[in-house]
Formats: sequence, C-alpha cells, structure tokens
Amino acid sequence: MPNATPNPPAGTDADITEGTANVFADLGFADADALRTKTRLAAVLNECIKRRKLKQIEVAARLGIPQPRVSALVNYRLDGFSVERLLEFLTAFDQDVEIMIRPRPDQAGVGKITVREIV
Repeated sequence: MPNATPNPPAGTDADITEGTANVFADLGFADADALRTKTRLAAVLNECIKRRKLKQIEVAARLGIPQPRVSALVNYRLDGFSVERLLEFLTAFDQDVEIMIRPRPDQAGVGKITVREIV
C-alpha cells in the first residue's frame, strides 16, 4: 500500500499518498493491468500518428476503422479496443511488436505486463 507523505505542502489539509506505477490500480480499477497496457500501447500509437502529422481520416483509412473510432483512440477512450487490436494498429504503422514471456525473478505474487517502447 502506498505511504502517506510525512510533510504535505504548506496550506493543505489533505494527506498526500504516494502512488504506484499504475494509476489505474491506485484508483481501484479491477482491470488495472489491462487498462495500463492499453493506455501505453495507445500512447505509442498516438506518437506514431503525431510524428506523421496525419489527419484522423487518413489514420482511419490506414487502420480500416471509421473516423469516430480514431477520435476515440487519440482521446484515449479505449474501452472498445482490445490489446490485440492495438498491437495490430501498431504494425499498420510500421512498428515491430515483440512479446517476451519470462519467469518472474522473485517468484512471489502474480506476474506483470509491461510495455516498453524502443526509440
């Protein structure tokens, strides 16, 4: 569980709690790992779109989805997108996706999913 900061900023009465690496878990979402993964994949995808300076209609044509779905994607409304679909979108933007499975080093608890972008 995150720890309360011993010295909150002056002028505040609120306790400040240090979060984890997953804001969705901090907020109590049951599917926090999936949300974090989808958000990270969408961030990489949105960076690809931004670098190419594409309009949403151009992105829609490339991905084979309607423009309103592109709008949802670039605004991180990801409830209608699976992780698999986001991975397919990344390959449509000339990104290689590699999935690596390995034993957890500390052998404790549940494994985790991590998305890393290599620039």
